[in-house]
Amino acid sequence: MSRSLLRTAKGELRTARRWVTRLSPVILFAIFLAWWFWLPDPLFHDPTSTVLTDRDDRLLGAQIASDQQWRFPENFLTPEKFRKAITIYEDRWFFFHPGINPVALIRALKLNIEQGEVVSGGSTISMQVIRLARKNRPRTYPEKLREILLALRLELGYSKEEILGLYASHAPFGGNVVGLEAASWRYFGVKPDHLSWGEVATLAVLPNSPGLIYPGRNPEKLREKRNRLLDLLAFHGEIDKQTCELAKEEMLPGMPLPLPQMASHLLVRASVEGYMGKKIRSTLEYPLQQTVADILSRHALYHKANEIHNAAAVVLSVNSGEVRAYVGNIPGDGTGRHGSAVDIIPANRSTGSLLKPFLYAAMLNDGLLLPTTLVPDVPTQMGGFVPENYNRTYDGAVPAKRALARSLNIPAVKMLQAYGYDQFYRLLRKIGMNSLSKPADHYGLAMILGGAESSLWEMTGIYASMARTLNHYLADSSGYSKLDFHPPKYMNPESSGRETVETDQLSAGSPDAVFPPPLDAASWFDAGTIWLTFEAMVEVARPETDMQWQQFASSNRIAWKTGTSFGNRDAWAIGVTPAYVVGVWVGNATGEGRPGLTGLGMAAPILFEIFDALPASGWFATPGSALDSVAVCHYSGYRVSSLCEPVDTILVPKRGVETGACPFHHLVHLDPSERYQVNSSCYSPAQIINKQWFLLPPVQEYYFSRKNPFYKLLPPWLPGCEPSSKTNPIGMIYPKNNSHIYIPVELDGSPGAAIFRAAYHNPKGILYWHLDETYLGSTTGLNQMELAPAPGWHILTLVSQTGETLEIQFEVMGKGR
Repeated sequence: MSRSLLRTAKGELRTARRWVTRLSPVILFAIFLAWWFWLPDPLFHDPTSTVLTDRDDRLLGAQIASDQQWRFPENFLTPEKFRKAITIYEDRWFFFHPGINPVALIRALKLNIEQGEVVSGGSTISMQVIRLARKNRPRTYPEKLREILLALRLELGYSKEEILGLYASHAPFGGNVVGLEAASWRYFGVKPDHLSWGEVATLAVLPNSPGLIYPGRNPEKLREKRNRLLDLLAFHGEIDKQTCELAKEEMLPGMPLPLPQMASHLLVRASVEGYMGKKIRSTLEYPLQQTVADILSRHALYHKANEIHNAAAVVLSVNSGEVRAYVGNIPGDGTGRHGSAVDIIPANRSTGSLLKPFLYAAMLNDGLLLPTTLVPDVPTQMGGFVPENYNRTYDGAVPAKRALARSLNIPAVKMLQAYGYDQFYRLLRKIGMNSLSKPADHYGLAMILGGAESSLWEMTGIYASMARTLNHYLADSSGYSKLDFHPPKYMNPESSGRETVETDQLSAGSPDAVFPPPLDAASWFDAGTIWLTFEAMVEVARPETDMQWQQFASSNRIAWKTGTSFGNRDAWAIGVTPAYVVGVWVGNATGEGRPGLTGLGMAAPILFEIFDALPASGWFATPGSALDSVAVCHYSGYRVSSLCEPVDTILVPKRGVETGACPFHHLVHLDPSERYQVNSSCYSPAQIINKQWFLLPPVQEYYFSRKNPFYKLLPPWLPGCEPSSKTNPIGMIYPKNNSHIYIPVELDGSPGAAIFRAAYHNPKGILYWHLDETYLGSTTGLNQMELAPAPGWHILTLVSQTGETLEIQFEVMGKGR
């Protein structure tokens, strides 16, 4: 029986051994999998600071992490000096062991037994990384075992450099400073790779006991530890004796330093736009950022005397579209009353006159206008919309390019009326004005005078896109790419691993310039249109301090435009060269208007000072293949008719040849003395002198003749020779036919009167005024009369001394407005 039981037991044992043999690989594999996946990925979940650097990785600013720690994002590139210092101080065999140092562990175990408590952990840097990731759990032997196993696993998944980078990024450096990069800036104000040996040694000893030797508290203990490390570095041959002694003489850090705040508004913007907790390598240039900030701050001192408290500026590279300087606002007084924390650059504000160049370009591009074409500049009323020029004067008619250069409002409204505000609205959306959130009818004709809103970011982006399109065309003359119209960008492509080619300093047309291949036969504006628009913008009168700029050969040639919103709330200035676009805004973030707050007076001086700080970039070459020469009337600027003389030749876009011939030159018939107009019904054809005559409509003529001495008024008709039908020489300036008007009330509440104005071809002639068949009186020269009709419809009749009659009707809506 016993033998039988023994045989049974042996059989069961053999079976158990077979199962163990079979299951051992599975068990071992399961243990291996558990060990392999035990290491978290990512290893650290701590929130990090948002860090902004310039294009050369110089620190511009940082935000504290959400847990109120200064902890920069992980950086696996540990500076050579710190790598040597930390390994000698913490783990001399770091680059040779597999994650643990058995000798150090045994030595620590022996010491702990002798002391009766845990006084040494024998940890390697790899084990310390695990301990940091596990939030410094209590030092127990089971926890130490976990650290050992995880350190071995860490070494299999990370390189030595990556492990050292993790340690440097997450080690405590005292107070709320975590990581080498944050500590380097907080304690010494420099990048980690710019630290001296004394500074490196100071930081290398801090993680070992950050609470004990927090800078500024225990300087003698900190100095002792630092100097001991410097001696070790010298002993191991990492530094020479002289370097060691000099490093010991270096001062210890005091209390933490404030971090740079060179682009605080862009830092906040980047955080909001999805980059919170990341390191953002921007396209900014640190020296230029500093220069632009200084310029704004200096001008702000003068602006504050007029209760103007905010200003912003942005500088773009044309070819890349990258931001080179971004100053979202000027520093405040610390009270927060004036909105200095508001980033003005992306904020939508009334555009003032900034859209006028786009309208001018659109009409040139579509063949609706030539640069020299006369545009009406007379008192205008369109329903309830009464545009006025800034200086409240009128030219009668003005060449389109001069209207743009002088930023005249009435010609711009007339041009938009001719082009169509709905069509212009669609064009603005296409070229990048996405701030137009309402239908075209909401803005109407007022959009050209600031009735629409946009941002400095959007406006400078569109101007840069136009310049980029021209540069692109000049570089290869083969076509266009509508992709050249894109918003600015502040993220350096290197931040995302992409490469970029810098073309800032390449002159237009340079064979070395690199552009994307053209994709389209045409763009929103052709090259000729853009060049002519910029040429017109160069002619703008510069601020008073720079009136003689054209006399200096070294002065930059700049196409620029100013804008002032209604109520003097916003002052703009934007300038363009082949390499740069500069945009400036001045005003109050609260929207409060101030007297004297104009684009020309406040923003333009800043604009030109910024351009003076930029490298000169020359000027755009003439895109000859995108232009044609056409003959135009010297006085009207239209394409020549058979009656035009003298004649000029100008460059126009390709579609400029489609514009109509001059409507203002007529053939008139005069008597031999040329004092009277005659016709064949009353005068011998043989004695009639036929002469071409430049003749504007009456209202335009009224103002044009007063500012242009060359303009000759048409002679009167010889008595008895008046034709049965002729152009009416009388024109009504205000009010227009079928208009609705209001009669003002004086300051004391008494009824006021409206000024009715007319234009008469004969400046010495007499006009007789009648209201509802009641004779009112006569005028000559300055034909205007104060009237206060009762509410309701009325008929005004004007009769000249030679019998010409003009009749209009209007409605008085009431008094008191």
